[in-house]
Amino acid sequence: MQRFTWQRAVVKVGSSLVAPTGSKCTGQFILPLVRFISESRALGKEVIIVSSGSVAAGREAVPVTHVPSIAEKQAMAAIGQMQMMANWARFFDVPCAQILLTADDFANRTRYVNIQNTLRELFKHGAMPIVNENDTVATAELKVGDNDNLGAYTALVAQADTLIMCSDIDGLYTADPRKTVDAKLIPRVEEIDESIHALAGGAGSTVGTGGMRTKIQAAEKCANSGIQTLIVNGRKSDVFDSLLSGVCPGTVFVASRSPDSARAKWLRYSLRSRGQLTIDSGAAHALRNRGSSLLCAGIEKVSGHFDAGDCVEFVFRDEVLGQGLCLYNSQDLQRVKGLHSQQISDVLGYSHGKVAVHKDDLIIMGKNTTTIQPIKEEE
Repeated sequence: MQRFTWQRAVVKVGSSLVAPTGSKCTGQFILPLVRFISESRALGKEVIIVSSGSVAAGREAVPVTHVPSIAEKQAMAAIGQMQMMANWARFFDVPCAQILLTADDFANRTRYVNIQNTLRELFKHGAMPIVNENDTVATAELKVGDNDNLGAYTALVAQADTLIMCSDIDGLYTADPRKTVDAKLIPRVEEIDESIHALAGGAGSTVGTGGMRTKIQAAEKCANSGIQTLIVNGRKSDVFDSLLSGVCPGTVFVASRSPDSARAKWLRYSLRSRGQLTIDSGAAHALRNRGSSLLCAGIEKVSGHFDAGDCVEFVFRDEVLGQGLCLYNSQDLQRVKGLHSQQISDVLGYSHGKVAVHKDDLIIMGKNTTTIQPIKEEE
């Protein structure tokens, strides 16, 4: 078992723990967790809960015999949110604060900062923040999609040092322990690479939406941002006794020692690309090796429809190098790709300058810092 320390943690709790029967919230599995949180808070630590369970909690009130439609699921969520929050509130002796979020809230920089400010005030006044995805209004393109990744996004925006994901399995194994008898628990992961991703299976619960695959995605987001991640079995009460003593009986994903800055975290993980820019070798070299802005002159192809200020990806030889906020909309950029500063003004009648994506508004993806050399054109 691995020892760990922490000060501000996001604790993600899935539907199978909050609503184990699939139809209503209970305290069956969350009482030991509540004790862990309460005792941690008494020691001066700060905790945010990311809770699933609203759809399951509202399922009895919207009975269906078929696969529920989006509208029916949203109705279940609207009813179930009240029950889920009431269930949490009855176990805490401090005010519980409900925070409903969508992917769009993380993608919008102003809202992102507002979430941070709200959390800061809640901590200041001793409230218990409880986060869930706003299933009542979120459409497919606005959904985070699973509460493992929602937990990661919450840890990023909250500037937490730890994400604890409570599952119905002990941690990450060398194989699925429910199918392979000699599967071994992996207590510590130093780096999340392809071999770690390969260990992730599909959804492990008939109630929740996130399996080990989404847990590793969440851990990777956090690890790259300097946030350690724990996967533990939330159905075992003694797990929380171990956590209180600073020992993780599950899997610890070690945090990077060179975490992203707050703005880089937002650019890397919270934005969804609205378009794609294919760039030439000179632009690829400048972005990767010199930390330059992306110039209009270095763009060969514009794909997708986006507005000025939207997020776009930059691609070189079928590899996504990074993403950032574009100063031009797709129609105008289509007209000025490959052009230099004076030519842009002549074509559009206005100009934001030669820069399509400023260096302060872009992020280069991945940890691979292999140098990209300018490629000489064949004669």
